[in-house]
Formats: sequence, structure tokens, C-alpha cells
Amino acid sequence: MTYPLFIVKKKGLLTSFQDSGRLGYQAKGVVVSGVMDSYSFEQANRLVGNDRNEACMEMGLIGPTLQLLADEAMIAVCGANINPRLNGVAFPMWKSIKVQKGDVLSFPGTSEGIYAYLAVRGGFSVVEVLGSKSYYNKANIGTAIHDGDTLYGQKLSTYRNRFLSQKMIPSFPKEQTVRVIPGPHEKHFTNDSLQRFFSTTYTVKQTDRMGARLDGQPLEVVGSGDISSDAIPFGGIQVPRNGLPLVLLADRQTTGGYPRIGTIIKADIRKLAQLPPGGKIRFQRTTLEEAYKLNSCSLNTTTE
Repeated sequence: MTYPLFIVKKKGLLTSFQDSGRLGYQAKGVVVSGVMDSYSFEQANRLVGNDRNEACMEMGLIGPTLQLLADEAMIAVCGANINPRLNGVAFPMWKSIKVQKGDVLSFPGTSEGIYAYLAVRGGFSVVEVLGSKSYYNKANIGTAIHDGDTLYGQKLSTYRNRFLSQKMIPSFPKEQTVRVIPGPHEKHFTNDSLQRFFSTTYTVKQTDRMGARLDGQPLEVVGSGDISSDAIPFGGIQVPRNGLPLVLLADRQTTGGYPRIGTIIKADIRKLAQLPPGGKIRFQRTTLEEAYKLNSCSLNTTTE
């Protein structure tokens, strides 16, 4: 049963509904979208007893101001430190809390990282489009959030308060190393460029939900620098003609014609996604087998 949950006093800067994405439609040209930081998203849902894929409110840089319309609700906020406030008073992240009718939630801005996630017990009542509640703004796919909107939820039974073990709470430093599976277009780069890619520190020049442009020592691309259009995975690292890597993220296009020098593994994508402009990134070579192992370990977290 749906019920009025929040009224949106202010939307914030980069606020949208997101789940794990619109999977299975890239062959038809439909962008996947979905959350930028799957670890924080899944932990927020776990803390309130939701399915880990239940849509959350993704909040970027400056979050919304929300007033509770329901008698009570259980919420959790995970991800970048967005300095959450309940009626003007700070409350902890990575922990479920109960809020009461009339309470005002605000998220004045991130002091570390970019994206945070607000989960509510039972989830937000949002229409699914092609199997996902994720919003893609460039094509207006899904449900947008506007100032003055009433947001609805799904009623579930009450749930005990939980918190994430301290050792499982990530930090979001402005210098990161991420692991990369090389290929599939290594033949389009000189040996010197391949070695340089894994030994250079790059700077995030520009970033959004579509991708992150990096600045640093350019790589040499063999030939024209173009390939036949190829599918682009989350974390795929393209190198256009200027030789500067471009990492494709949640709202990436479905195909691209620049060679891909590697792909960031799923367990590490959030590190790049949470880096603001000016952040530093290094790439470390790894294997597909190691990537599977690391992803499995990242799901074995502890809540109490």
C-alpha cells in the first residue's frame, strides 16, 4: 500500500531516484543509468531491511530538503559525507534511524566524496520503466524529482535499528588507486603508452554521471584512433584522439568508437565515481579472476 512519505521543500543539486540500472536494453540503445556507488547504495538498503536493489534517492554534492508526511519512517543515509541534518541537528550516516511526522531532513553539502544515498524502509513508490526506477535526465526516462513534489512510499512492517560495522565504512580520499582489467583494444596503443597508463597519476578534470575526463600525460594512439563501435561497460576507459583517458560511468552511451584501454573492476568503480574535480587517480593492473573475488568480498559486509 502506498502512502504520502515526503514533501520536497528543495530538490538539491543532483537528486534523483536510482537503483542498479535499466539492464538488458543496451542493444536497443537504452542507457543503463543506475547508481554511481553501488556499495553505498546497497548498504543503505540493507540497513532498513529492503531488497538491496530497491530504489534510493541519490544525492550529489548538495542534497534536498524533505519534510516527513508519514506518521513515522525508518531511513538510512550512506555514501559521501553529505552532513545530514534532522531538524537542523546532525545525525549519523551508515546507521538506520526513525523519523517522525513533521521532521525535516536536510543535506547541506558533501565534505568528502560526491554521491550519497537515502534509503527508506519499504522503498519509494516510483513507476518502473523497462524494469527499473532509475531516472535518466537526458531522455526523461523515469520519475524526476521537483521542488514541491509529494513523494510516496510502500508500507512495510517495522524493523529494528541497525548500523554498519565501522571497519566496513569506506572513506573517500581525493587520491585513489583503482584496479583495471586491460583491453580489449591494447593493439591500438604503443607499448610505451600501455606502460605509461599504469604508472601515471591522472587528475580528474571534469566529472558527471556520464563519465570522468582525466588530465595528465597523453597516451599515444596507433593509427586514426577510431574503432568500429563497441559496447561500453560501466568503468570502461576510452582514449580519444587527444590521448587523455575518459572513464564512462552510469549514464554512459551504449556504444563508442574510441579504443578501450581497460575497464575498472566493479569493486573499485565507486572510488572513481566519488572523486571530485582535482582528485587524483592511478590505475593498477589486475585479472578477471581477481575482480570476481574482490566483488564477492565486497558483498560480505556486516550489519549489527
